[in-house]
Amino acid sequence: MKKHFYHITCLLAFAITLIISGCSTPQKPQITPKIKTPDAIVNIKPVQKGPIEVSIASLQELDALFDKYQYSSESWENGKQKLPRITFEKVTDNWQKDSKNLPVETKKSFFFRLMAPLILMANENIIRERETVKHDPLNSPQLKKIALKYRLIKNKKNRITTTMRQTLLNKVDILPPSLALAQAAEESGWGTSRFAKEGNAFFGQWDFSGNGMKPKQQRKALGNYGVARFDSPLASVEGYMLNLNTNNAYNKLRTLRAQLRAENETISGLKLAGTLNKYSERGQAYIDGLREMIRYNKLQFVDNSYLADNRLIHLTGGKE
Repeated sequence: MKKHFYHITCLLAFAITLIISGCSTPQKPQITPKIKTPDAIVNIKPVQKGPIEVSIASLQELDALFDKYQYSSESWENGKQKLPRITFEKVTDNWQKDSKNLPVETKKSFFFRLMAPLILMANENIIRERETVKHDPLNSPQLKKIALKYRLIKNKKNRITTTMRQTLLNKVDILPPSLALAQAAEESGWGTSRFAKEGNAFFGQWDFSGNGMKPKQQRKALGNYGVARFDSPLASVEGYMLNLNTNNAYNKLRTLRAQLRAENETISGLKLAGTLNKYSERGQAYIDGLREMIRYNKLQFVDNSYLADNRLIHLTGGKE
């Protein structure tokens, strides 16, 4: 999908007076071991009990929460790999005015630390699906459900062959967190775009259903398009990953990822970024920008990060 046309470039505190309400609780996993993949350690142990609700009304309170879980800006800069399970439903208006007064590095730090757990949660779900694809019988209803989701078959009556299973495995695979973080920052202006605020759209995915958010400068020649909206930031991450895993425009990404996995090499954001010339009209310049963002912000370490076993932390906000 091409990036949206309305892109606010100011940086986000994303956490300043972060008024966030609600939380999407990830589906409870059915598989319990840890799986070491060439690209990440994914913890798929079931999270116990319900989420912990924490009200956050200021940057200081968010800092204190991060410190409690050893998730400070210093630990992030030092390459902390075990990240707490934190999610939020949306951002509201307060951060947009307050972020202008924050140092750039502070804004980026909060953005990355809030988005990274969502990306790892989405990857956990993909790993569970991948295990089903690997081990279920070819006539398994759950396998067919996944095949439908990833557009391998058109209906549940379609037969799945051994060859098709391998094709599905090439689709059902994780995305490097460093790449997802860089694209989220690029596509949403560090969360400051109106699409991020109005529709939890962090990746600029297009929507031709008529339900998307309309750009202010829409090109009629391209049809009735808009920017896809999502129920939560986590849903936006999941939609982004499904897009890269199914859209024909990103065949090169899936081919390279499968090759790296077969060779037991790291599935890195720097490598896969080179396949995304069709994600943006900027082409190679877009690729170069993503790689520069990954390198400058030292995001490579996140590709080996994993989530802690702590209960999900449900962030809620104070008054606007």
